[in-house]
Amino acid sequence: LYSFGPPVPAEKCGTPTHVTFPASPDVTAISPVLLNEPYRFAPKIVTLTPEARRIDELATAVGEVLRAAGMMLVTAESCTGGGIAEAVTRIGGSSAWYDRGYVTYSYESKVDLLGVRRETLVDFGAVSEQTAREMVAGAIARSRAQVAVAVTGIAGPTGGMPDKPVGTVWFAWKFPKNPIISEVCHFSGDRAAVREATVAHALEKLLEHLR
Repeated sequence: LYSFGPPVPAEKCGTPTHVTFPASPDVTAISPVLLNEPYRFAPKIVTLTPEARRIDELATAVGEVLRAAGMMLVTAESCTGGGIAEAVTRIGGSSAWYDRGYVTYSYESKVDLLGVRRETLVDFGAVSEQTAREMVAGAIARSRAQVAVAVTGIAGPTGGMPDKPVGTVWFAWKFPKNPIISEVCHFSGDRAAVREATVAHALEKLLEHLR
């Protein structure tokens, strides 16, 4: 191996390091930009917000319970766009207890991927108890998981209606040998806050019913 450029100072990243490139017959082919800017490789430090840390703790706890019980989780998401799946897969070793995730944003995807009935969507809308329950049932039926959560809501800033204001989110959970559980929540804040609160609540209820 050939090494180029001075070592990156420790204060620029966690530990001293340098840029290393594999041996090549034509070393000069390596971009001079890479050779002259070693600091661009210093990792960025990401600080989690209190809510993000709480979500990490919830996801870790859910994983521990599922692993101990030998069960798998499947997620079906609309308004969070995969946020629950991202939270659980951020935990190391989650492949032992997380099976798969569905992001079904459009009507068509809910029908195609989860088997939600078109009549349900037409009669009650995507943001409804009926749709959330069909989403979670479809997720269980189309996976190898024993536990499921589904969410569908209006994160904003547009899309709210008098009977379904921005922040309205329907949840559904399915646990072995128990009927589907559904619940509606009304969260405040901007789009990011509503989505984050939805992820946290989905995990909280999972943990509550698994323990």
